[in-house]
Amino acid sequence: MSIKAENITKIYGGTVIFEGLTIDIHKGERVAIVGRNGCGKTTLLKLFSGIEKPDAGRIIKRKGTTIGYLHQIPPYENVSAIDVLKEAFSNILSMQTQMQSLEQQMSCTAHLDKLLKQYGEIQEQFIALGGYEIEAKIQMIANGLGITPLLQSPFQLLSGGEKTKVMLGQILLLNPQILLLDEPTNHLDMNAIEWLENYLKSYDGTLIVVSHDRQFMNEAVTKIIEIDNGEPFSYIGNYDTFVKMREARILNEFAQYEEQQKKITKMKETIKRLKTWANEANPPNAALHRRAKSMEKALARIELVKKPIVSKKMQLKLEANERSGKDVVLFEKVKKQYDKVLFEELSLQLRWQDRLAIVGLNGTGKSTLLKMVTEEVLPDAGKVIVGSNVKIGYLSQSFVYEDANARLIDVFRKEVSITEGEARHVLAKFLFYGYDVFKKVKDLSGGEKMRLRLAQLMYEDINLLILDEPTNHLDIESREVLEETVQHFDGTVLAVSHDRYFLNQLFSRIAWIENQKLYLYEGNYQWAREKHGQYEVNVKTELPLKHKTDSIPIDQQIEKLEQKIIEKKAKFNKTNNNTYENDLKKLESQLENLLSIWVNEFEK
Repeated sequence: MSIKAENITKIYGGTVIFEGLTIDIHKGERVAIVGRNGCGKTTLLKLFSGIEKPDAGRIIKRKGTTIGYLHQIPPYENVSAIDVLKEAFSNILSMQTQMQSLEQQMSCTAHLDKLLKQYGEIQEQFIALGGYEIEAKIQMIANGLGITPLLQSPFQLLSGGEKTKVMLGQILLLNPQILLLDEPTNHLDMNAIEWLENYLKSYDGTLIVVSHDRQFMNEAVTKIIEIDNGEPFSYIGNYDTFVKMREARILNEFAQYEEQQKKITKMKETIKRLKTWANEANPPNAALHRRAKSMEKALARIELVKKPIVSKKMQLKLEANERSGKDVVLFEKVKKQYDKVLFEELSLQLRWQDRLAIVGLNGTGKSTLLKMVTEEVLPDAGKVIVGSNVKIGYLSQSFVYEDANARLIDVFRKEVSITEGEARHVLAKFLFYGYDVFKKVKDLSGGEKMRLRLAQLMYEDINLLILDEPTNHLDIESREVLEETVQHFDGTVLAVSHDRYFLNQLFSRIAWIENQKLYLYEGNYQWAREKHGQYEVNVKTELPLKHKTDSIPIDQQIEKLEQKIIEKKAKFNKTNNNTYENDLKKLESQLENLLSIWVNEFEK
């Protein structure tokens, strides 16, 4: 056992979050806690960390267990980001300070033997604790999380997302025995997410994570605990395994419930019949009355199977009533610069019924491209041409309201001309019930704001759907509804997202922005990731690009490479040697990239 919640109850403001909940997590397990928003996932992490106490029951963990949990950003002042990371090694660094002090004393004292002995003892501890590896560890974590450029910046001047990444780095450097992570991928770009997944695979402590990132859970965890109506259900495996096992469990529970209901109905009918026969007999039949009474007692003793509660889902439907022209959006040699150049000479064609996603690191200009389509941002050079009869529906990742004190229902009706009663009926389909519709928009959570915008979008006349990080703030069930809706939308879809599960499900073209340029891949995100990875390797190490060897024209490079491939094939056919086969694959990959570059240059 690593940590256990035993028979715990937690109540907030009269609302019962848990009652009699027991969860047992074993040493070394990598666990994800899932469930609908509001089911108590984050509360559970706070209870495990000791930040909050249960109202009943107890949290059990081994004595001396170290726990790492990022729940708030400490108010660090007058320190750089690297100083915050170094705080993870405060004990070791204090030893280093002691050693430096002893070194100074040894240079000007006669009591050398005593100081040498003291120095040796401290140094031995320092080495055992990895003191000489601190800088390398910090650099490894900083590079992985993409915070190396921030290291010398004052911590207090960083953005909220940047501070969160630095604090995550500090927790990873602490290397606690139990690591609690709440939505760790929210502020990370794709490279950092993939790095974190690989890091957690080699982490030898116990991991407990709350996440809506399904691909992250597929890669990083080996057990799912679902909180459903206050009850925990455990599943061994990753997220995809959980989905299948959960469906099988619910179907089985329905079958058991229905079977028991049939049995109960039959028993009730039998009891009624026995009583009728007993009363109609002349004289009344006491034996039949006893049998009916006995059966009633048996019925009362039956342990009832609960009817499985299927959570209500958002009801979203989007339709393209009219088609646009064949060319929906055309980017022609577009450039955009703020403090730095985001991209230049960027060209891209979006065709009718395309499913195109734009991906890349944070700050590369993905959302800027979407805003150029809506004319919220204008290019510094080049053109963005929107085709004929294009009607745009835009789902932004930021929500701005003219009146922050306006009620949700009024904001909805401002965009949709229907009566208040009809509006309440529609909003209920988006999980806004009762008093929820009268909340002020300033008090809405991120997920509620997203559902409100989706409700408005459903009533807009659109044939081009533009989505900017649409799965942010949505729980998993709402994400699945959105995916299903987009899948059945018969117009054109242009999106920016770092949700790899969402990208793989829906998009058949990927535009990858990197180093101010755009690379287009015909396939889903996984395919694009593999191809882009090959491109990066070739550019860095192998590929004899024209700009690297200007003296050799690219067509001559292609001829030489083709000759090498012919020679290598001949050797492989003779020997069937695996080494030749691997070399052949590398050469063919180089040729494929060279041909691509040659064609692009020829077209220019």
